[in-house]
Amino acid sequence: MRYRTLGDLKVSAVGLGAMPLSIEGRPDEERARATVRAALDAGVTLFDTADSYHLSGAEPGHNELLLARALAGAGSEVLVATKGGRGRPADGSWTVNGDPRHLKRAAEDSLRRLDVEAIGLYQLHKPDPAVPLEESVGALRELLDEGKIRLAGLSNTDADQIRAAHRILGDRLVSVQNRYSPEVRDSEPELRLCAELGLAFLPWSPLGGISRSSLDGPSGLAAAGRFAAFHEIAAERGVSPQQVGLAWLLAKSPAVIPIPGASRPETIRDSARAAELVLSEAESARLKPLG
Repeated sequence: MRYRTLGDLKVSAVGLGAMPLSIEGRPDEERARATVRAALDAGVTLFDTADSYHLSGAEPGHNELLLARALAGAGSEVLVATKGGRGRPADGSWTVNGDPRHLKRAAEDSLRRLDVEAIGLYQLHKPDPAVPLEESVGALRELLDEGKIRLAGLSNTDADQIRAAHRILGDRLVSVQNRYSPEVRDSEPELRLCAELGLAFLPWSPLGGISRSSLDGPSGLAAAGRFAAFHEIAAERGVSPQQVGLAWLLAKSPAVIPIPGASRPETIRDSARAAELVLSEAESARLKPLG
């Protein structure tokens, strides 16, 4: 496993997005915990969760509680990053609540569920258009000052919001978690800004566009569409297209730390191996038109 910088910490170059372990279609507890153990065995030290990763309207904090059980005794090098400011009511929607009082209560609840002295990385899950960003980020600053969280981050945010939060938090703002993948690259400006400010950029859903795990002859290649080069290089290297996709992301910038989701041990093992996959100049040139 290779490592990258997040704040003043070194974390695995590939993390685990734990959301699939708790939402609809989730595995049973045994397989979920086996997936987390497989990640640890593969050298993964960054685990991403949120208080809203649970079934709609049921079991708030399920993912945090699951990770707390699965990571018990894992060691101080493991960093759990959680988020607050979103909800999942029974109607299946995703709500947003950036009220400072809500965020502080949510962080205290997460702290209790994770059973830690301080949350390693706490992120505003999404800016609330009904609440001035300065007030939401102010809650993160208070949590930092109180020692309830060690580092702070933002998610689902734009460049102006990152700059505003950086003015408030300074070097205690360490990360931005936005959607970014071969298919969805709207956050190019945010990625460049993170590299400029020294922030880690954590792509969520990083494998968008690479849905097939292997090529099944010419028909499989055709199905891969404009992302066929990922599959071609994977076949040549004897690895999965997902590994090539993650290696492509890692090559974009030293700031990038992808957090692919997984609900099976073999999936996270495969993703973790991408940290060791270095694309050649010729391979990168074949993928360059995509990014």
